[in-house]
Formats: sequence, C-alpha cells, structure tokens
Amino acid sequence: MRIKRTTPTTRGISRRSRLIAVTTGLVAAAAVAIPHASAADTATFSSAQLKSAGTSVLQADVPGTAWAVDSKTNRLLVTVDSTVSDAEIAKIKEAAGSNAGALTIKHTPGKFNKLIAGGDAIYGGGYRCSLGFNVVSGSTYYFLTAGHCGEVASTWYSNSGQTTTLGTNVSYSFPTNDYALVRYTNSSVTKSGTAGNTDITSSGTPSVGTTVYRDGSTTGIHSGRVTALNATVNYGSGDIVYGMIQTNVCAEGGDSGGPLYSTSGIAYGLTSGGSGNCTSGGTTFFQPVAEALSAYGVSVF
Repeated sequence: MRIKRTTPTTRGISRRSRLIAVTTGLVAAAAVAIPHASAADTATFSSAQLKSAGTSVLQADVPGTAWAVDSKTNRLLVTVDSTVSDAEIAKIKEAAGSNAGALTIKHTPGKFNKLIAGGDAIYGGGYRCSLGFNVVSGSTYYFLTAGHCGEVASTWYSNSGQTTTLGTNVSYSFPTNDYALVRYTNSSVTKSGTAGNTDITSSGTPSVGTTVYRDGSTTGIHSGRVTALNATVNYGSGDIVYGMIQTNVCAEGGDSGGPLYSTSGIAYGLTSGGSGNCTSGGTTFFQPVAEALSAYGVSVF
C-alpha cells in the first residue's frame, strides 16, 4: 500500500494513467493454512537461498506482488494482491526452482497501487498527494513527499484551485526509490516540525512488530504494525521499488507521501502505496525516510 487523484489536465497522461486511485479494500493478508507438515515446512534456508529466491520473484515480474524475508519463519514472504492469478503464482514458484520451498504465499484483497491524490494535502499537475515531513538544510526549508508524486508535478500548491504556491521540486527518485524533495518558495507559509499531532525530533528505522502511525490528506491518522522490512513491491508497468517498510496500516488515494512515524517523535517513512481502505484495513508500503534525508542532505526539525 498509491493514492487517489483528480483527472490530469496536463501532458503526460499516458505516464500518469499508471497512477490510478486505490478503490478496493486494503485488507491485511492472511496466510493460507497448510493442514499437514512436510519436509519443506521444516527445511532451513540459507541467506543466499533466500536472496536467490527474491531475485527469482523479481525476474518473474508479476505486478501486484511484494516480497520480504520473514526472519521468524526463515522464508521469503510473498504477498500477492487480488489481480495475481494461480498461473502467475505458479510462474513465481517455477522461477524460484529449487528454492520454491522457501516461498510463503499470502493473499491480500484489493490491488497494489501508488496512493497518489500526507499530513496536509498538496496539489500539483491535477493530482493530490500528502506532505510528508518538513525538513531543513541550513536556513533553507523543504518538504518531503512521495517520488511518484514528484514524477507528475513540478510545482505544488496548498489548495485544490492551485492558486497558493507552496514550492517547486528540487529532485525526485521513482521508481527504485519513492521520495521527492520540494523547496518552499512561499515565505509566508508556516513550516511546522510536526506529523499528525506529534512533534518530530529525529528519524530512524522501526523493527518488525513496532506500532506506527500514518497521517494522510484523505484518511487522517491511523495506526498499525510493521510486518516486514526491506520489502520489494512490483506495482506494474516497470514501477518496482526496493527496501520498503511493509505494514498493516490502512491508506487510501491521496495519502501518498504522507508521514509514517512514532508517537515519541521518530520519523520512519513516506507513504508509497498498497491495497485496501480504512474501512476494512490494508497492506501499505512506505519509503524509509532516512534514505531520503541522507540522499538530500536535509534533516527533520
């Protein structure tokens, strides 16, 4: 789990058409129970075998899949959305070859999409996203949002009529990563160092099982747990991102770029995409914010 958008009114429609709103339920994945143990269930797989299995899933190139190593089970957990067929699952297992036993397949309802439409709403290029974290370098202020948002707009506004400018893109990275840096050009805008109702004072990386909070312009503040780290997500059309934080926090269209954080003030990530909604739940993926801070030489405040 990307987010809801308005109809594009500028060029690049064919590229932007990939950024379709999430309209189906984001429901946490549930593993299919296996009634009888087998040799594969108790097998031990080396880190090299798990890495090879992950490479095989990547090479299978099935949209709607995400994968990460589950250290508790010593397996590669492959989460598949509702668009992935039995034949495509068979293709993934075939690609894994002798390492197929290292795969655990989990199904999640809905479709993995980039959630374009974060904290506060930001508008650009006919789309709505969310502001992630305000950041600073020296005396210059910026904000972070999702890279797939930076891909479709270069100037961002605080209102849907796009009359009050916030700032312009400095850079974005998407796919592979999913972060963008926007420099404030409007000196009258108040730059708060908060996310949701929390004062952000540092950045870090959560652990699996950590309780986290997400804020977004569509659905506001929601909480959940980290279910995997270093996840790879295939959104389709060549949009593959790596090293993501996987959670069971819900999100919807327009929440893209919004902040993932702790109530103790630690910035964790930027909303990337996923499946589901905030009625039934969901699986959502986040770009680790530490990587973006390092890449741009900025810090939270």
